[in-house]
Amino acid sequence: MNDLFSTSQPKPAVPKTAGKTSNPADTRGNNAPALSVSEISNSIKRELETRFDRVRVRGEISGLKRAASGHIYMSLKDENAVLSVICWRGQASKLSVDPQDGLEVIVTGRITSYPGRSNYQIVIDSMEVAGEGALLKLLEERKKKLASEGLFADERKRIIPFLPEVIGVVTSPTGAVIRDIMHRLSDRFPRRVLVWPVLVQGEGAAEQVARAIDGFNALDPDGDIPRPDTLIVARGGGSLEDLWAFNEEVVVRAAANSKIPLISAVGHETDTTLIDFASDKRAPTPTAAAEMAVPVRAELIGEVQNIGRRIYAGANRLMGERRMQVEALARGLPDPRRLIEEKTQRLDDRVERMRNAMKGFLRHQTSELSELSARLPHPKQQILLASHQLSALRDRFEGTGEQIVPMRQFEMEKLDSGRRMASATALRLERAKNTLTSLDRVLEGVSYKNVLKRGFSVVRGSDGNVLTTTDISDGTKLNIEFADNAVIEAVAGGDDISGGSSSPQTPKTPPKSGSQKTPKKKKSETPDTAQGSLL
Repeated sequence: MNDLFSTSQPKPAVPKTAGKTSNPADTRGNNAPALSVSEISNSIKRELETRFDRVRVRGEISGLKRAASGHIYMSLKDENAVLSVICWRGQASKLSVDPQDGLEVIVTGRITSYPGRSNYQIVIDSMEVAGEGALLKLLEERKKKLASEGLFADERKRIIPFLPEVIGVVTSPTGAVIRDIMHRLSDRFPRRVLVWPVLVQGEGAAEQVARAIDGFNALDPDGDIPRPDTLIVARGGGSLEDLWAFNEEVVVRAAANSKIPLISAVGHETDTTLIDFASDKRAPTPTAAAEMAVPVRAELIGEVQNIGRRIYAGANRLMGERRMQVEALARGLPDPRRLIEEKTQRLDDRVERMRNAMKGFLRHQTSELSELSARLPHPKQQILLASHQLSALRDRFEGTGEQIVPMRQFEMEKLDSGRRMASATALRLERAKNTLTSLDRVLEGVSYKNVLKRGFSVVRGSDGNVLTTTDISDGTKLNIEFADNAVIEAVAGGDDISGGSSSPQTPKTPPKSGSQKTPKKKKSETPDTAQGSLL
């Protein structure tokens, strides 16, 4: 490749001149055009893509990266070199191998360059595991991973039904496997079979097998298509690469999550795949899977007949033994007819004795009744005696009745007097109340309070007695009461009113008489300009 892009020419001979040094500048290639970095990079890219348009490269994966866009970036390496690898998103989902670090693979693609970093790389569109050793290594790592999740645990295993009504088979519809299974089922015990056709190797086979297992589990037991009671996943023998679809993680998880008991029959006896560990039972061959699914009908019929004969013989033997036991016990027992005859005779004897006893009892009771009836007086005598007693009682009642009537009348009069007394007392109290009310009105009318309301006042001395005359000495303290209960204190013969109070004052002693007119003040002999005494 270096020869293709070399622009150097053979170095021309330079003549030597005596006494002069050679020119250090090398005029080699001065006539070649100068290329830019982009031009030389694009030329290299075109040459690589033309020369290595389709290549297969083998190496070990390292530096695996999955970008958020879905592209895969990694490197392939061997003992001496490293090659960058790119798998675009559209091809990454179609790879038959899940790339992992350390896995030796063979990739197919085209060589190109990335001018931005001046390196070359391979863009791949397919990948396969390189060699059986690499596959076995990948298989062992995947087995450890799934086993750590508990998908191979024995407690997850379910019991295969003894005689399923419907059997679901996941296999290729065109291979010999389905014919072997149907033939074996018809020989042993014909059952209804539902076949889900799938690819059993190559690209997309694992996804189809997983969808078939999930599809059988999704069927409604009461639907038009019945849900199988047992599943068989089968394939004929082949190499490790041919059977690799049954080692894929999606198939193993579908088998482990199946609610229907599953029998795996992939390959021959020596072939082992990961679905064998996740299934409920492993069959060495598809034919053996059919034998595990159903019993042999003829053997069942023979076994049932044999059991029937054994039951019949056992029942006969048991009945014979029981008959002998009954006969042995019967020999130790008396004849039942004799026992019945004896009991019948004893019963007749008891009945006869009871009849005789009943007759004797009735005769005894009759004699006692006759004796008692003889002691009793005749009913006519009893009626006559009762009549005499009744007459005597009537006479006694008539004698006492004359005394009872006046006493009753006296008691009635007492009750009537009590009622009249209560009525008279109430009337008397009502009259007294009316009289008291009238007197109260009269007392209110002659009260001095009413006189005070008409403009009068009451004059009391210091002792509280009402003053009815003006015969008082000067300097005597006076209390003058008005209609509004106001009391004014004054001094007789003085010039001024000595004081007063706006609040009522209760006199020490009640007035001896009614309201009195306040004595008029005498006219003063002094001139009119001077104020005279209050009195």
